[in-house]
Amino acid sequence: MDIFQAAILGIIEGLTEFLPISSTGHLIVAAEWMGLEQTDQNMAFEVIIQVAAILAIFSHYRSKFSLEHIRLWLNVFIAFVPIAGVGFLFHNQIKAFFTLDIVAWMFIIGGVIFLIMEKLYNEGTHRTRDIEDLSIRQAFWIGIAQMFALIPGTSRAGASIVGGVMMGLDRKTAAEFTFLLALPVLAAASGLDLLKNYSEFANTSWLPLLVGFIMAYVVAFLTMSLFLRFLEKFTFNAFGIYRIIFGIVLLVWFV
Repeated sequence: MDIFQAAILGIIEGLTEFLPISSTGHLIVAAEWMGLEQTDQNMAFEVIIQVAAILAIFSHYRSKFSLEHIRLWLNVFIAFVPIAGVGFLFHNQIKAFFTLDIVAWMFIIGGVIFLIMEKLYNEGTHRTRDIEDLSIRQAFWIGIAQMFALIPGTSRAGASIVGGVMMGLDRKTAAEFTFLLALPVLAAASGLDLLKNYSEFANTSWLPLLVGFIMAYVVAFLTMSLFLRFLEKFTFNAFGIYRIIFGIVLLVWFV
């Protein structure tokens, strides 16, 4: 992997990790487009850019890391448990779903779900407008929804946002809780991959890793801020349409 490829993948990770359009799906497509094989060194690179996304969450929500927000973090942990359990038990089986045709169809299906969700959205019934006000029940069902993100192309952010909106959160609150929920999910996934591929870091050029890390961190931090501003004025319809178009393009050109 050269510096240009590392920068491209870092930008994609930072841009898509917190948007409901599947970072995994876009990284798979980008790697295919650039002719990058799924080598141990490239898998080690993916760990590094995920760590950058984790750091972006810490930077964006640094005021939340205190004991006075313990109830919020309890809800984050409750929402994390379902995907952690299923991911741990069926990690090897899930790998079989990492194909372009599955990614394409999940993009399309996810897009349709977002359009339906917006059609049913009612400001009067979506009354949870602060992440500190979530109930344990809401957190649990968001966690159940997030399990669908184990299928590549679904989008972790997309699945948990849909779950949040279904449980009565408004758009912005659903997105914010999704950002915080990414912290344990990414930490667990990165930690597991690091344990499996730590030896590969010694055989990898550090310059592409550094470039990818910086690009992923900067873009992820900016994406979170801009996404929340976007949701103050607009809906998720644009993401639904994008997902459908992107999925169709994948089916036509790649699959």
